Amino acid sequence: MLKTIGIDIGGTKIAGVLMDANDQVLREAKVPTPAEDGQAIIEAVIAMIEELKAGHEITAAGVAAAGFIDAAQSEVRYAPNLNWRNEPLKAKLEAALGFPVFIENDANAAGWAEYRFGAGRKSKNMVMLTIGTGVGGAIVVDGKMFRGGFGIGAELGHIRLIPDGIMCGCGQRGCLEQYGSGTALLNRAKELISSGIAVDSLLGQKVTTADELTGSHVFEALQANDELALGLLNELGSYLGQAIATLTAVLDPEVVVIGGGVSILGEKLLAPIRDAYLEHLPARGFRPELSLVSAELVNDAGAIGAADLAREHSAAR
Repeated sequence: MLKTIGIDIGGTKIAGVLMDANDQVLREAKVPTPAEDGQAIIEAVIAMIEELKAGHEITAAGVAAAGFIDAAQSEVRYAPNLNWRNEPLKAKLEAALGFPVFIENDANAAGWAEYRFGAGRKSKNMVMLTIGTGVGGAIVVDGKMFRGGFGIGAELGHIRLIPDGIMCGCGQRGCLEQYGSGTALLNRAKELISSGIAVDSLLGQKVTTADELTGSHVFEALQANDELALGLLNELGSYLGQAIATLTAVLDPEVVVIGGGVSILGEKLLAPIRDAYLEHLPARGFRPELSLVSAELVNDAGAIGAADLAREHSAAR
């Protein structure tokens, strides 16, 4: 029976699954990501794959990582958080493991899992935005993963949203990631605390200085329906909705799936995104309106998507 392994290399943990031909997850594994050591990460991935495949015949493995993956899906061209530059990851893993390995962008893998098994499974054209430390993206067009001419398409967090805006890690200013991510939400909350505006808010009551504020503090305030925190979430949602309206003009998706850590807020996040999308939608009233939904697989999506994409690649060989 055709079995594949999927690995998702995150900033804090590496997650893996063993999946069979019936889309069933047979085994799971998780370990902390070795800090800032590319070789140690590779060794941890190899050890996890060996653990997951014990007693099973494996056809292939898919490995998802944040960063730019080349068109051949063999090399990590640029992964800032993992300190990889032109890293021949496929070759290293295949040499150690002895079977085919396919490399994938982490947001692509998560998006594919939602398309195949989650919130986007009834569509043929889907966009996914992952809202976490940054903003990741995935695009499925006519049932196929869109990667672009050089393999690094769908970097939706780097759509230029605000001319001459906040400096982004990509080297440009005004990217969506600087306005629509969990990090952006936290930074805005810190600004308000520093300015003294948050003194009557739960945000201001939880800390004495802005530097003490964490994402957990912001989440707790949102869960308690703190007015100031909800205002910041509405602001974040407005930026995301504007970006989705722009993407709609180009891609015309049936569904946009919102994933990542911030997506657990559900309708509190979706409502302002939906309002801004409709406000900025080109030719509104004369075109179908897409469905905006929360991701269903969340933390398991990257590994499941990587395993399923490895199966798809193997079948095509």
